[in-house]
Amino acid sequence: MSGESFNWHDFLGRWQEEWVPDDDGDDGRDVPMGRPGADEAAIVAAEERLGRRLPPSYRAFLAESDGWRVDQTAGVYVLGGIADIGWFRDPHGLTPLYEQELGDAPREADVLLAGMWQRALRLETDSDMSHALLDPGDSDQDGEWALYLYQGWSGELPERYPSFRAYMEAMYRGFHGSRAGRADFVNATTRAQDARVEEARVLALRGRCAEALTLLEEASSFGRPHSRVLLQQLQHLMAPGSSQDYGFLAADPRYLPEILPVEAMTPARGEWRLGGDDHWLGMMAARGVDRKTAETVLSALRDGVHRYAPPGPWGRAVAEAWEEARWGATDAAWRVLRDALALWEPPGPSLIAPIGLLADPFLGPLITPERGREILATPRAGEADPAREPVPGPAPDLDPPGLAWLTEPAVNGQPLDGYRCVWVEGADPVALPALLGREGAELSAPTSARELAWRTFRPRERDGAEPAEHWEDRAVVAVGRTAQAWAFAFDGHSGRHLNERFTSPAVAASAAGRAVVVWRGPRDSSPRHRPAAFHLSVAERGQEIYAFTVRGTEIQRSGRIPERLDPSRLFRPEASELDSELRALEALHVELGLSLPRFALTRGRLRTFTTRSWTRAPQAGDTPTSASYGTSTGPELGAARGSGARGRDARCPAGEDRPQAVVAAAQAEPGRRCAERLSMTVIRHRRRHPGVGREPRARRTAQRTARRAARTADCRPIPRPRSAVAEAVGAARASPAAARPAQRRRRARASSFGCATVARTGRAGRAGARDPENTDTCRAMDALHPV
Repeated sequence: MSGESFNWHDFLGRWQEEWVPDDDGDDGRDVPMGRPGADEAAIVAAEERLGRRLPPSYRAFLAESDGWRVDQTAGVYVLGGIADIGWFRDPHGLTPLYEQELGDAPREADVLLAGMWQRALRLETDSDMSHALLDPGDSDQDGEWALYLYQGWSGELPERYPSFRAYMEAMYRGFHGSRAGRADFVNATTRAQDARVEEARVLALRGRCAEALTLLEEASSFGRPHSRVLLQQLQHLMAPGSSQDYGFLAADPRYLPEILPVEAMTPARGEWRLGGDDHWLGMMAARGVDRKTAETVLSALRDGVHRYAPPGPWGRAVAEAWEEARWGATDAAWRVLRDALALWEPPGPSLIAPIGLLADPFLGPLITPERGREILATPRAGEADPAREPVPGPAPDLDPPGLAWLTEPAVNGQPLDGYRCVWVEGADPVALPALLGREGAELSAPTSARELAWRTFRPRERDGAEPAEHWEDRAVVAVGRTAQAWAFAFDGHSGRHLNERFTSPAVAASAAGRAVVVWRGPRDSSPRHRPAAFHLSVAERGQEIYAFTVRGTEIQRSGRIPERLDPSRLFRPEASELDSELRALEALHVELGLSLPRFALTRGRLRTFTTRSWTRAPQAGDTPTSASYGTSTGPELGAARGSGARGRDARCPAGEDRPQAVVAAAQAEPGRRCAERLSMTVIRHRRRHPGVGREPRARRTAQRTARRAARTADCRPIPRPRSAVAEAVGAARASPAAARPAQRRRRARASSFGCATVARTGRAGRAGARDPENTDTCRAMDALHPV
């Protein structure tokens, strides 16, 4: 940026001519801003004194005006002349502070800033704790020095300008911005900028967003009143997740339906901290918005019931898109909106895009940054431009076909470890709560995936439901409709395992047609890896047609399964779990036409309800679940625990799992009720915290839960002879060498049941001394497995 190519005479003359005092400034207008320019000899003499040639734009400025009254608010007031400038030499000792923050791999800009304080040239003679510093060490190919504006009172880093000319142009724009609100501040520059704002408005409506953006950014830097609100609309659609403040525009009745809900999005999300709702409502009232209106809009947004409903043809298209989006058909909804964008009409000149879409709980999530740019690139309000190039091709759909996306390693930043879903062919999604839900279940307000995940782990507080029994497995499901007209109820957050009491909801859901249930259990990441279960059941008109369940190489099937869905073909012994699951999901899409909307389930909002239990109540002859600490519960735990030296009970016959032997022993003991209570207490704890049983903290929590159960009235009177562990300890004391094998067996047994202290020390008396409560726990564990 060369100073010789810039006309300083016209620039400074225009500044002087347009100057008016600010509200707190001088009364008169005839205040000289500069002084007569310095001659070449004076400039050369100053350069000899300083030992450096001055940068081109600053030399040219001094030749036109030897100093200038910048009059920056709370900053630099006056730039000195050629005789006033001198080296700064860091009188405040800032260099060490900046050098110690450089670190091992500093950026070039940080290194330049740290060295600037010692080598900079100071220009100001009057300021408010501020300095204008030219840095000869930070120069460009034209010989221009960067200028750093340091405001010591602010606590911020210095603001960098690439040259002295860039700094002066910014100060000129700041001068305009500080006086833009004055009714008498009208001149050639303000008129030219206002004309550019109007030009940018028309260009934006014609879809020429890039050109409009450039004009509005320049006008906004001059503080022109209408430029900022137009610029914010462009920026908001290019970054839909950002927050924008539209000022007094929300008070205008023409714009209130579009602007006020968008303004309320931030406090509705809980991101408003300063003073909470009262502060925001007070701010809206101060801008002229009726407080009750603001309260109503904020409440509707927070409850998820707000709806964007503009008038006219555009409004009819929005209603059609809303109907598609509320059941998960987000791509179809976006196509409806995109095709109708030309029908949108602004309610006034201050609105150039339908930003009210962003506040709708169903339509707002559809507007991604790519789609926001597509809105801005589409001509609107009848402003078609024949000279404009064709609109770029539409962005690709966000939902992949079928179900294969369920195998992706991460969805919305969180692993999708386990899922279950019910599809009902041809059904209205509104009817699903009656088919699958508890009594009186209704669809909730639109819920995001994050909110749904939070609700899933609070099984006793869902939808105000009555307390659940410990054996119940209710699911909070998201409801929608696929492109193939299947209504679905999807649960991707429970992390539950399939067990022998599972009852497929396909039969209940098939009262009016065909229903399909798919359940893939969570994967076990422990060293003793156990394959995840995969279940499919299909029913029609109240009768199950076929079903299968796969766990590793074990396959259970019923009914006549179509060849394409044959589990022996889908789940091959040599294939990995992921490949088998992917093959099964692809076959379901081809054979039955099943699919799920990925975008709506992971980034959008859907209505939800709580289902009835997916498991039946325990019955006589069932295999109860034993007390355990791991990622698995249910009868499949026995197979996992039954393998290996530590998992097999020494007294169990070959091939018999530990839980079965434990149950048989517990039923023969007076402590049976204690055993059952202890087992179910631990299982209930695990259901609240699935998949974390192996962590030490979770194990300790489970042990404390077991100890509390052991101290109840049912557990205290356990008529037992001496504890097996105590017998082993006594034998070890009498003859240590002979008792070691038995002691090791007892330690392994205690450890397998979570009796960590006894397993670690092998001394019941010492364990009781360390933790008196632990003795009761181990006594209850001994009741499960008598000697």
